[in-house]
Amino acid sequence: MITMKDIVREGHPALREIAKEVAMPPSKEDIQTLKKMLEFLKNSQDEELCKKYNLRPGVGLAAPQLGITKRMIAVHFEDINGKMYSYGLFNPKIMSHSVEKAYLIAGEGCLSVDRPVEGYVPRYARITIKAIDLEGNEIKLRLKDYAAIVFQHEIDHLNGIMFYDHINENQPFQAPENARAIG
Repeated sequence: MITMKDIVREGHPALREIAKEVAMPPSKEDIQTLKKMLEFLKNSQDEELCKKYNLRPGVGLAAPQLGITKRMIAVHFEDINGKMYSYGLFNPKIMSHSVEKAYLIAGEGCLSVDRPVEGYVPRYARITIKAIDLEGNEIKLRLKDYAAIVFQHEIDHLNGIMFYDHINENQPFQAPENARAIG
């Protein structure tokens, strides 16, 4: 079981590396790791397990956050319309994106960042991604608003990018141009 002690923090070199593609079909070990990543997110959203194991709630986790520089992400969350997104993905890739941007009014956080970082993080409002799921199927997801933001945050981790790299240093709360606030 993955706990907070397994998650590497800011300053760890894996968080700034470009992760390597996972060879297909994935190894048993890679499948196991991805399943554990998804399990961590589910556990972190369970109040009892959160307290018992001292977990921080999360909606996404990328392999580099475990010090593993492979292109694997897990997400587990419900959007405002009640749609559930629960995926373990190998080699996710953004195939297309909108010109329009979006950002979370509350800003973003990260399991690898133990300090509050304030400011708006501009993201694409809509994206289409392709990836391989845990069953080995190629999937295509069209995502918008909050879901698009979560997936972009995790895919950034695969490219050595932290969420705060996107924040305007001089004016962190200046609304990004051509962007929709997501609350």
